[in-house]
Amino acid sequence: METPPLPTCRSALFLDFDGTLVPLAETPDAIRPDPALLPLLAGLQGRLDGALAIVTGRQIEVLDRYLAPLCLPAAGEHGLRRRDCSGRLHGRACAMPAPVLQLCHALAQEHPALLVERKPSSIALHYRRAPQLAALCLETLTRAVQRWPQLELLQGKCVLEVRPAAMSSGMGTGKGGAIAAFLRESPFAGRVPVFVGDDVTDESGFAMVQALGGMAVKVGVGRSVARHRLDSPCTVHAWLREASLALAAQTCAEALP
Repeated sequence: METPPLPTCRSALFLDFDGTLVPLAETPDAIRPDPALLPLLAGLQGRLDGALAIVTGRQIEVLDRYLAPLCLPAAGEHGLRRRDCSGRLHGRACAMPAPVLQLCHALAQEHPALLVERKPSSIALHYRRAPQLAALCLETLTRAVQRWPQLELLQGKCVLEVRPAAMSSGMGTGKGGAIAAFLRESPFAGRVPVFVGDDVTDESGFAMVQALGGMAVKVGVGRSVARHRLDSPCTVHAWLREASLALAAQTCAEALP
């Protein structure tokens, strides 16, 4: 994989959150965003005429708490819900079958190192504090999901998420579907998409932007369809700072008579 070139003034920038903009932590609530992140994102949003969105597995409401006072366009829960540039929300909460919830809570009660994260339309089982339980969690939830064809199992870094299948939710396929929806709307429409992410849950987004002639950037190690790579969230921040400076210089040059 190659080091990514910088976004240009014609780019639409899509950024994952955990593992991309902030380092992963033992639990979802334990992350500590860099204080410089908010002004960096605000500056980039302005220099791209608003064409910047966060595409994350978190709930949009939870994301907002970490990025306040910013209120960026965002896709949450791996594309199940989306907030466009005007602030309008797309997607609706879907009920999770009670037995699936009970199964996750029972597993966490038996193994206290596991963490159950309930979202409006899905449920995530985190095993970062007990990686030795990965096979047990995967086998248990795979068997559970097989009973409900309207559900699918999404695997991430030390987390499994049970969520409505794409056809059942009507929201397209994961993060790739969310990015495609943004690209049909102002101010993203007509721009060249750039997506930066770190996990297997970002692969549909990588495939989407590359199919449209855009750029996909994988953060960290691991196989990926992305053709470019950055080493870590720290490296992502440095790349974004360089991009912001380059965009500012380009804007100043265009403003000269």
